[in-house]
Amino acid sequence: MKYRNLGNSGVKVSTVGIGTNRFGSEKTPQSEVNRIVDHALELGINHLDTANAYQNGNSEIVLGNALKGKWDRFFLATKFYFQTGEGINSRGASRYHIYNAVDASLKRLQSDHIDLYYVHRWDAETPIEETLQTLDYLIQQGKVRYIGASNFAAWQLAKSNLLANVKGWNAFVAIQSHYHMLERDLEKEVIPYCQAENVGVIPYFPLAGGFLTGKYQNGQPAPAGSRGESSEYVQKYMTDQNFDVLKKLETFAKDHGHEVNELAIAWLLAQPRVSSVISGATKLDHVTKNAAAAEWELTVEELNSVNEILKGK
Repeated sequence: MKYRNLGNSGVKVSTVGIGTNRFGSEKTPQSEVNRIVDHALELGINHLDTANAYQNGNSEIVLGNALKGKWDRFFLATKFYFQTGEGINSRGASRYHIYNAVDASLKRLQSDHIDLYYVHRWDAETPIEETLQTLDYLIQQGKVRYIGASNFAAWQLAKSNLLANVKGWNAFVAIQSHYHMLERDLEKEVIPYCQAENVGVIPYFPLAGGFLTGKYQNGQPAPAGSRGESSEYVQKYMTDQNFDVLKKLETFAKDHGHEVNELAIAWLLAQPRVSSVISGATKLDHVTKNAAAAEWELTVEELNSVNEILKGK
């Protein structure tokens, strides 16, 4: 496994991380989570990503159980923002909610700290000064080690970090955003900003919900039990144009001794400022395949060839 610094911080994360949004569900109970965490450890994957809203907090609970005695081997990120209770203030990025949210996450995780704490969304109803000062205080307390932003626009990230620098507060070291071969809006403003300011980019949904694994075929029903059966997110990629591009990507990957899902992750890791790619896993096989993808370092020539294929999108 290869490792990269998280943005301008000194901490190193595996180039592939595990998304745990389905941990704690019927499909991924505690026993399976334990196996996945142990397998990740064997492969050298140290980056785990969750949120207090995943599975109504169950994702954090099962991770807390699985990580007992192993916290020094992993780097865990979680998030706050979405509704977690019935109260009017049980959401958002206010000081009130952050203090409640961080303590609740620490309790579920059975930990005294969170390695990376994300604001899950920009909160237009809370002054960013309030959010940043509160997060800075959590770092001073030792409850949080680094902070990040998720799904921020470039101007929101820039405003936040400029303000933090002026005030002497800790700034966001990373941004987690929707980014893959077929979703490249991040390249317009967010990535150029991250390049200029050395902010780490953490892509999520790298396989477009499974579309970039090649499991779906043009003109054929989605495999039984797959997300493509009902997920509008996956179905929106099922166009003739995207299937044509996918076929060329599959051929390219095969010619280089790899699968198309490996190419999708390797392509992201070849993009500027990407520190680690978050890919969801519910089985050991998913973790193994994602780890294998991290070993493929695209050459400049290979990257140019793939980009030419993607122009057909």
